[in-house]
Formats: sequence, C-alpha cells, structure tokens
Amino acid sequence: MNKTGIVIHRFAQDGEAFRWPGVDVKHYNASGTQSQGMTKQIVFPADAHLPAEVRYFEAEPGGYSALERHQHVHAVLILRGHGSVMIDGAVHEINAFDTVYIPPGVWHQFSAAADSWLGFLCLVNCERDRPSRPTEADIEELRRNPAIRDVIRW
Repeated sequence: MNKTGIVIHRFAQDGEAFRWPGVDVKHYNASGTQSQGMTKQIVFPADAHLPAEVRYFEAEPGGYSALERHQHVHAVLILRGHGSVMIDGAVHEINAFDTVYIPPGVWHQFSAAADSWLGFLCLVNCERDRPSRPTEADIEELRRNPAIRDVIRW
C-alpha cells in the first residue's frame, strides 16, 4: 500500500488458476472443511472505510465448497466457468456472470462442473457469524429432499 492507501493487485493466471500476486491463497482440505478442490483469496480486505470483504473462491473441476449456513448474507458474482449452487433445498445451474444472493440461515453449497473451473467473487460484511456445518441429523433431513439428495456433499 502506498501513502495514499491505493492498492492495485494485477490479475495473473497461474496455469488454470486465477491469482492476484500479493494476495494470499488459502487451500481448503476436504478432510477438515467439507470442501474439495477449493481456494480462497481475499482481494479486498475490510477496513475502516469498507466494512466488507470481497473474496474470490475457486473450485477446480469437480470441486465444491463446504455445505453450510449462517446468519450473514452473501452476494456472489460468478466470474468464470459453470456448475451449480444448492440453496435452501433447490439446485440451480450457474454460469459466468450470473449473480447469486444467499439469504441468511439457509443451507448452501457451490459445485464446479466436472469439466469446468468455477470462480466467483463473494461480498460479505466484515462483522459476521461463523458458519454452521451440518450434523448427522441435518444431513438425514437434507437427504429426504429428492432434489438435493444426490447433489450435496459433506
């Protein structure tokens, strides 16, 4: 950051992955986070002038985010690829430049198609609750819904 507070991170592609040099990349492991083939980069961290974060999540082909819910909302812009998002018991196909609003308190999970990367920007308030992961009882309840039974992963 320079003395005026201006920060520019130039986009760079690293093989198939989208990257911004100078921005840390967090890799999620399937065993600990209920996600697979996912990374996160905080491209705009929250500060006193912007009480929100803009994060870039990326799933490799066939990858998926954690199955979770929380009380804060997500505003999502799909930047690349295609796949699906499960929101509150329904599965929706998503493509580059689609927008997705995740309301508070609903189960959700993003999945990349088997033949495509899925990259999306996610805007969240900097003051937010931690996500809830499904219990075995939650999974049993979710799997009763035939629309998502074979789609959700945990």
